[in-house]
Amino acid sequence: MAVELYFPHDQLGSKNPDFDLAADYMELTAFFDDQARSFTKDLINASEIGAENDYSDVNEEMINREEIVSGAVKRMEKRRHALGDSWPFVLDENGDMLSFTGQDLSCGQTAYVLSLVLSHLRSVSEILSGSAVYPTEQEIANLRKYFQYFATAALAAEVRGQAWSFGYPRPDGTSFHTKLKQIWNVFNDGVIQTALGAPNRPKDDQIDIFAARLHRDGLPGFLLAAAQVATGEKWKDKSIRCHPLVFHKRWFSQQPVTDMICYHIIPFARSDDDFRDDCRVLGNVLHRIRVPRRVAEAEELYRQGLAIEAFDQLTAAADWIRAYATRRAVAA
Repeated sequence: MAVELYFPHDQLGSKNPDFDLAADYMELTAFFDDQARSFTKDLINASEIGAENDYSDVNEEMINREEIVSGAVKRMEKRRHALGDSWPFVLDENGDMLSFTGQDLSCGQTAYVLSLVLSHLRSVSEILSGSAVYPTEQEIANLRKYFQYFATAALAAEVRGQAWSFGYPRPDGTSFHTKLKQIWNVFNDGVIQTALGAPNRPKDDQIDIFAARLHRDGLPGFLLAAAQVATGEKWKDKSIRCHPLVFHKRWFSQQPVTDMICYHIIPFARSDDDFRDDCRVLGNVLHRIRVPRRVAEAEELYRQGLAIEAFDQLTAAADWIRAYATRRAVAA
């Protein structure tokens, strides 16, 4: 017996269906299926429920269903092309069946599955809502914690440099000021001193990750990235694009001369047009179609000795995702 997921008619049974959402529906169905597969006919069958109220005639209904299927297949093909081995699914030659192939998850594949599930919490999507596989509050906390660690690895690979997980709570349990000093002792750029009126109990002051590609001469002017990791409904409201100036004024008496490049890291898949506007508003964006491949690249850099904080937790994340996937057997 398959796990029953909610089919979002409002976003798919329309003249402008959300093809990324349709692709996600197929991926989640395959991930939780006891045979680890889903079919494009699942989209058609699911769209038939309640369709009588959505279409004025049968011809319009059939056209919409064909459009949903072809659009979902195109989106999955694009994911396969962009992510390579980090996409834990295989679409058959005819585009009829999708198979989940991540029984032995790599780090990149784990990042993808984790992002996929995070994209469908109740505040964002209804697909998992009400199902037997909807994550508990503790599982949601774990999903977000692990995504922070994967995002740290992704940003390390983005700049090909060392990375620190600065977001609260920090994996090493340090305070804000201790962690800030730890990082800037490596950077050797600026003098740390809290300004009058700065927050008394800062958690992370909106910055979740720092990553830097340093020069051997030990001087400033290196590639420095700072990122906000956002997984909730209001992820668009958390841009740090204009925050570096405030951050430097709050925590440094002699401000660093190295500029920060700001990133926004999210678990969601975005349409091409939406993604362009995301970058206009938020700065550089790493989303579900980028993060897993960067994580796979970080794995090689870590093996070469690059310091990436919390990278040793990614294996535990893969084990956790495998255990979470077994809920499909309990739910069936």
